[in-house]
Amino acid sequence: MANDVETLQALLKDDPSNFQARRELSIILVNNGFNEEAEANLEYLCRFFPEDAELHYNLGIVYEKLKKFDKAKEVYKKAIEISPQEDFYYNLGEVFVDLKEWDEAEKCFKEVLKTDPKDGNCYFNLGLCYYNREEENLALDNFQKAVSINPKDVYAYFYLGYIYQNQGLTNFAVESYQKVLEISPDYSWAYYNLGSIAYKNGNDEEAKEYLKKTVQYNPADFEAYKLLVKICLKNNDTEEILEILHTALDKEENGDLYYSLARVCKFLGESDEYYDALKAALKNPYTLSYPIDVVKKEFEILGDKIGRHEEIEPERTVEEYDGEKEEASEEFSDDENQEYEDNQEDMSEYDDDNEYQEENEEDEYDEEDEYEEYNNSDESEESDWDEDGEEDEYIDDDEEWEDDDDSEDDNDEEQ
Repeated sequence: MANDVETLQALLKDDPSNFQARRELSIILVNNGFNEEAEANLEYLCRFFPEDAELHYNLGIVYEKLKKFDKAKEVYKKAIEISPQEDFYYNLGEVFVDLKEWDEAEKCFKEVLKTDPKDGNCYFNLGLCYYNREEENLALDNFQKAVSINPKDVYAYFYLGYIYQNQGLTNFAVESYQKVLEISPDYSWAYYNLGSIAYKNGNDEEAKEYLKKTVQYNPADFEAYKLLVKICLKNNDTEEILEILHTALDKEENGDLYYSLARVCKFLGESDEYYDALKAALKNPYTLSYPIDVVKKEFEILGDKIGRHEEIEPERTVEEYDGEKEEASEEFSDDENQEYEDNQEDMSEYDDDNEYQEENEEDEYDEEDEYEEYNNSDESEESDWDEDGEEDEYIDDDEEWEDDDDSEDDNDEEQ
């Protein structure tokens, strides 16, 4: 690659107007991840050849790779204006998906289906449009068409499971998630949702096994740890959950995990360990999704009870994670806030001998759990889950490249 680049650069140095050399150089640069350099070359070419649809299309692909979606939208539109082609419409539709312009995305994918009615990726993307417009029945129809054309479409099966789950069609949801795991056995979100369904149905052991699989494949799924804590405490499996939490914390400190550990220590009546776990949670505030003021108050009340008073100094500056903390605070549910208020009230039952009255413990761990299978903070859509469809193609006469990062067919990703 280096020799080719050097040769082409030498040609361009001698003759900057050698457009064929510049086009070839652009292809090499894009294929090897040098998107900024490719962008400059393609923009140069588009100025000299404003009616070359393929140049605009290729520039759009580079803009997509650089996350410049508004620019990508404009050059794809220009390519379509010059020469309406199926690939141009498809890529424009994907950009509208990235921009969450669902109506416009729908129009593009329908244009593709006029010439290729068997494009499963288009049906998946249409399902995505309808899902985000809360038209679940239309979304179901299109996700079902997607899997009928491409039985390996793990994302379409996952969405099917999620919609069925929302509609209370548990058997269909379980069947869809099981299909996900047949295709992708390490798909942690499917395990989490199956665990959540099992928990809702009162099958604690089954739920626990699914949740353990969740954290096996995605150790960062802290919602799974929270639900595991609830199930294990409900069934007095304290040794097991302590082992799970300590194993996770040995790998990475996390505020949510420390708070989960605090709940277990509280359940066991281990006051100093409970206090230490709360302290550790507060020292990791930027990975703590629980309201910090509530946890801090709990920490202070417990300190008064057991005669320990320590100042908490965060290990990192607030500026580093302000955005993340604000987003987490907005997503904190009413049910979870109530849980923390109840937790505060429980402190009054913490007697001088560090024992808890058992009458409220059973209620605490039998409560209904609110769950979701994925986080829609963008995130999340920068979640590890890609919403894109089929592969992009870089067009240059007899050469092309495929954008594997945006391909829905390469569905080997985890949650």
